Amino acid sequence: MTRRQNRNLIRIVLSFALLITASALPLSGIFRLTACLAAYLITGYDVILEAVRKIFRGQLFDEQFLMAIATIGAFVLNEYSEAVAVMLFYQVGEWFQSIAVGKSRKSIASLMDIRPDTATVIRMGERVTVSPEEVQKGEIIEIQPGERTPLDGVIILGETSVNTSALTGESLPVDLKTGDRIISGSINLTGTVRVQVESEYEFSTVNRILELVENASAKKARIEGFITRFSRVYTPIVVSLAVLIAFLPPLIFSLPFSEWIQRALIFLVVSCPCALVVSVPLSFFGGIGRASKSGILIKSSSDLEMLSKIKTMVFDKTGTLTKGAFSVRRVVSAKNDEAEVMKYAYLAERHSGHPIAKSICASYETQESLPESANVTEKSGLGVRAEISGAVILAGNEKLLSQFGIACVSPPDAYGAVVHIAKDGEYLGFIEVTDEIKPKAKISVQKLKTLGIAKTVLLTGDRREAAIRVKDETGIDEMLSELLPQDKLTAVEALIEHSSPIAFVGDGINDAPALTRADTGIAMGTMGSDAAIEAADVVLMDDSIEKLSEALKIAKKTMHIVRENIIITLGVKIAVMLLGAAGFANMWLAVFADVGVLIIAILNAMRTLVYNTKKAA
Repeated sequence: MTRRQNRNLIRIVLSFALLITASALPLSGIFRLTACLAAYLITGYDVILEAVRKIFRGQLFDEQFLMAIATIGAFVLNEYSEAVAVMLFYQVGEWFQSIAVGKSRKSIASLMDIRPDTATVIRMGERVTVSPEEVQKGEIIEIQPGERTPLDGVIILGETSVNTSALTGESLPVDLKTGDRIISGSINLTGTVRVQVESEYEFSTVNRILELVENASAKKARIEGFITRFSRVYTPIVVSLAVLIAFLPPLIFSLPFSEWIQRALIFLVVSCPCALVVSVPLSFFGGIGRASKSGILIKSSSDLEMLSKIKTMVFDKTGTLTKGAFSVRRVVSAKNDEAEVMKYAYLAERHSGHPIAKSICASYETQESLPESANVTEKSGLGVRAEISGAVILAGNEKLLSQFGIACVSPPDAYGAVVHIAKDGEYLGFIEVTDEIKPKAKISVQKLKTLGIAKTVLLTGDRREAAIRVKDETGIDEMLSELLPQDKLTAVEALIEHSSPIAFVGDGINDAPALTRADTGIAMGTMGSDAAIEAADVVLMDDSIEKLSEALKIAKKTMHIVRENIIITLGVKIAVMLLGAAGFANMWLAVFADVGVLIIAILNAMRTLVYNTKKAA
């Protein structure tokens, strides 16, 4: 607990002890008043002072004003113990609230530990310790075992295992070697590595995450806005009703003022809307904190509320449902010599930076010494022409080979990218390269449907055959293929018209327009483009598509708890307000209807922090 929480707890205990003592001793008159007034001021002086300050600012109708009027009125009516009890239990509720908020903040603030304070940069052959903000793109940094990675980069020397749990929620370490990318905020576990910095600190993964978390409460949910507006109208109405209860019956029916003023004070105590005002934002805060523990960053409470309403989930293909890493599916030779096809494909493609070329080269293994390629020409959208020991090698699509008058064999059952190989005008065969579907993609899509997602849609710029394969293997309902970025946006807008609300899930720069336009944009992974992460409302900190169902469960659970708190709070308060106005409720029942309901609502809101999505599966 903080110092302030400890201090308030001491005040509560002292006030309670004084109240018990004053009740137990045979005190009367001025002595009983003095003892109860001391207990009252110990626990409630700050509430009275705040109410007075707000009166001078013109802010009459808030919880401090209601508490001050109700308790001072109780003293006037000689109900000293009740006045102290109202203030005492109000402060107990405030103390519970501060504990709950502190716990919520702690769960989110734990992410702040991922911010490294220093970086060891290699300059002029010397190790120099500087702030991460001072390191420039392209510089070399050294990371020792146990240190946090200060900046994003590529390992150029050494190998290690890293802990990315603070970023992704994944507890298993990840093995990295030379050439692999390492992200800021991860903990280096085993070996010393040197890393070439890819981006300055301002654009690093860790800084982007912290900015998202710090701005998480910037936008209020619609339901939070409703509560704020409700309180502004509700409080003046209940104060006016309390005045009418206090004075109207005595004036009209000549009834005793003391009884009806007491009823009005009970009405005021019950009517305080603090349980509603506190528990709703606290529920959202807890939901955002719970999601962050699982590596799911929800940018605001309004985004969390919208996520809970999603009925249509729209997916990009590459990097979302598939790994975004190509592999050779099959090699077909016109002369029954697959090794020859792979050999010449490797020789032609080994200097290309294209992902398909890289996947072919990664699949080729040989012990023989191979000749160097010469006069390599990469033809955009077609393939590669290269000369190997005087022979002309072509590796590309049908259009490339047709330019040289070479007929190809087009496989009718191919759903991946087909690379045709020819040597000196002779057709050798083809290699089919596919993007692997993520292992848990099908299960994840099924889970989404059990959580209320009525329709799933695939939007991709890939060929129709590849899109059909992904649709069939994952169980997605509908698909559109061969789309340009603007076509994806048009498709999303059409879906919004007919099946809103929708979420779009993607990871590339070309997904940014659709992510922005969708009711909820969800960006996949820290490796996703800056544009996608900036445009999205929800960011999944790794490429695990199963996190989608977890995010949906947390959002739905949070909204369920919010609705529970609204129903419980309003239900109890309205019932006791009516009882109080009719003379069937005393001050103790009023205290429960206010502070008791506040504590119940706070404890209920805290359930979001400990919600177990695995058990809820």
